[in-house]
Amino acid sequence: MSDNSNALKQQAAEAAIAYVEGGIIGVGTGSTVNYFIDALAKIKGRIEGAVSSSEASTARLRQHGIEVLELNSVGTLALYVDGADESNARLQLIKGGGGALTREKIVAAASERFVCIADASKLVPVLGAFPLPVEVIPMARSLVARELTRLGGTPVWREGFVTDNGNPILDVQGLRIEDPLALEQTINQMAGVVTVGLFAHRPADVLILGSAAGPTTLTAAD
Repeated sequence: MSDNSNALKQQAAEAAIAYVEGGIIGVGTGSTVNYFIDALAKIKGRIEGAVSSSEASTARLRQHGIEVLELNSVGTLALYVDGADESNARLQLIKGGGGALTREKIVAAASERFVCIADASKLVPVLGAFPLPVEVIPMARSLVARELTRLGGTPVWREGFVTDNGNPILDVQGLRIEDPLALEQTINQMAGVVTVGLFAHRPADVLILGSAAGPTTLTAAD
């Protein structure tokens, strides 16, 4: 990862701090989110704690002295901050490059506002150049792979990796996702799929992109 790319990620992450108004916030996973956690630590007195989407983020939050709470005990969250592997202009996302897609989708669904942070290269005209992650139940891996092939993709087993839920991931290459809503529904209905890394039914509300000209903010209404 280039120093410039890291600087743009950090820029977007620090800009998201403006959306933190207190209470308990949802925190995602990944390299960009790590910068957000580090920035959050500087204002941790403003918040009551965090709900985390991965074991890695939980560890980083706790290292900073931020209390990590269970979603079941806190109810609806006012804010969720997370990264993305790709976003289109409607703020529909591909997520799951880091493997935390299921917990990320759960926390996003529980949040009133989803702020996505990324560098400007993640904004694309059509989703699908980044391989689409699908978390599956272990015994269904081959079954689901055959179904994904019928959709026109090339599923590749992410060997040597299991999610925090103990499941494998298939990364689907070669897709051009013109209708993210329909594809999300189709894949989620396959027997053996835990979830797909398409965030179309619950897209981001705000997208902050780090760029050479400074952070750019897009909303779903733009």
